Amino acid sequence: MSHKTALSVFVAIGLFSSANVFAGPAEEAFSAELQQCAAYYQISSEAIGAMNAPQMAAVGGRLKQSAKDAEALAAQYSSAQDAEKGVAAARAEMLETMGNSKSLAGLMSQYKDSCKTILAEPQKRLDYWIMANM
Repeated sequence: MSHKTALSVFVAIGLFSSANVFAGPAEEAFSAELQQCAAYYQISSEAIGAMNAPQMAAVGGRLKQSAKDAEALAAQYSSAQDAEKGVAAARAEMLETMGNSKSLAGLMSQYKDSCKTILAEPQKRLDYWIMANM
């Protein structure tokens, strides 16, 4: 590989890896929302798994995948490390608000529909945040 080619590859990698450094308030808000959704889906998946109900295994699996999808999407608008930390923080906060309750009712009422919509149409939600931050 020539020096010029190596330099071009290095610059391209540097620009790609630092692209998230320039995330604005819209992208930060969108990523934070996705982090909350990932945390919600993790908690829900674990609660369903703890039921030991074979008929709910598919639901638990879909929730687990949704958690991964939400975190991966959040990492596109922040860094993977920031997304992981954000999910952990949101998860801790949600678990704290639940207290000793094992009921997901409160979390479901707050996150079920909105998170489903965000993952189904992420660009639409990002557009909302862009408009809200103009």
